[in-house]
Amino acid sequence: MLHSFLLIVYGVFLPISLPVLGGAALKRWRGLETKPLSTIALYLLSPALILETLISAKLSMADIIQTSAFSIINLVALWLVAVLASRLLRLSPADQAGLTLVSVFTNCVNYGLPLVLLAFGQLGLAKASVYVISQMILVNTVGVYFAARSHFSVKKAVQSVCKLPALYAVVLAVIIRFTDMIMPAAVAEGLSMLSSAYAPVVLILLGAQMAGARSSKKSADSVMSKPLWTAIAIRLLLSPIIAALLLWLLQVKGMLFAVLLILASMPTAVNAVIMAEQFEASPKLVSRCILWTTLASFIVLPLLIVLVQPS
Repeated sequence: MLHSFLLIVYGVFLPISLPVLGGAALKRWRGLETKPLSTIALYLLSPALILETLISAKLSMADIIQTSAFSIINLVALWLVAVLASRLLRLSPADQAGLTLVSVFTNCVNYGLPLVLLAFGQLGLAKASVYVISQMILVNTVGVYFAARSHFSVKKAVQSVCKLPALYAVVLAVIIRFTDMIMPAAVAEGLSMLSSAYAPVVLILLGAQMAGARSSKKSADSVMSKPLWTAIAIRLLLSPIIAALLLWLLQVKGMLFAVLLILASMPTAVNAVIMAEQFEASPKLVSRCILWTTLASFIVLPLLIVLVQPS
């Protein structure tokens, strides 16, 4: 067990930590701007990775149905847990919205995809793609609703989904697969270059965002608040248990089980703080939760990978 844990840390988390630390250092000492990096990742590198993965992915209809069902049911379950915790703690509406965001949405894109690629290889990445795309859509629809229930607009939610480049990458991949089109070698090589750049760029971005959250911390009292510890407990302790139970009920097995469990157990999504700031849903709570859940994940996730990694 200990030997396997150390192998996972060395083989998976050490490679991930280097660009993360580099991004944090650049943010701390050079004031690295994260917006250009996030724009590149969202509008160029992420669609390229998804397109290349889906073109060559070997996914069954059962995988797609099980992944989509799990994504929705898991979201509802975590939302109910967040609502119950908010009522028990008697949180303000803003803190309740913030707790919901950090409990429900995971960093399966910037952190999860590189992690799955290193831990489970290209096959794992292919199985992760459906979950990641569904999460992108849910964040931009249900996530907006959670952050701003009082002024939620269905029209704006639909518009935000239609602006997702990853969605069009999926459509293009489906067209290519169903028409048996062959991508020109030069185009395929360029696409491969873009998709290969995804992991290092988003991990540098993650490190910079963590450093930004760390520098915004003001007092030990606010950091040690009950809402924060509740959010951390839900995200890193309860969510893996809930995910494992749901996957068992849905009869998901093998590689798909391992990949979905890890993605559902990731730390808080970095774009949760963007929605929290935009709709005043306790952005300080959200940013600190991103920092602490990401740091804690370097211990929690290797243990999970050891437990679920297919032999």
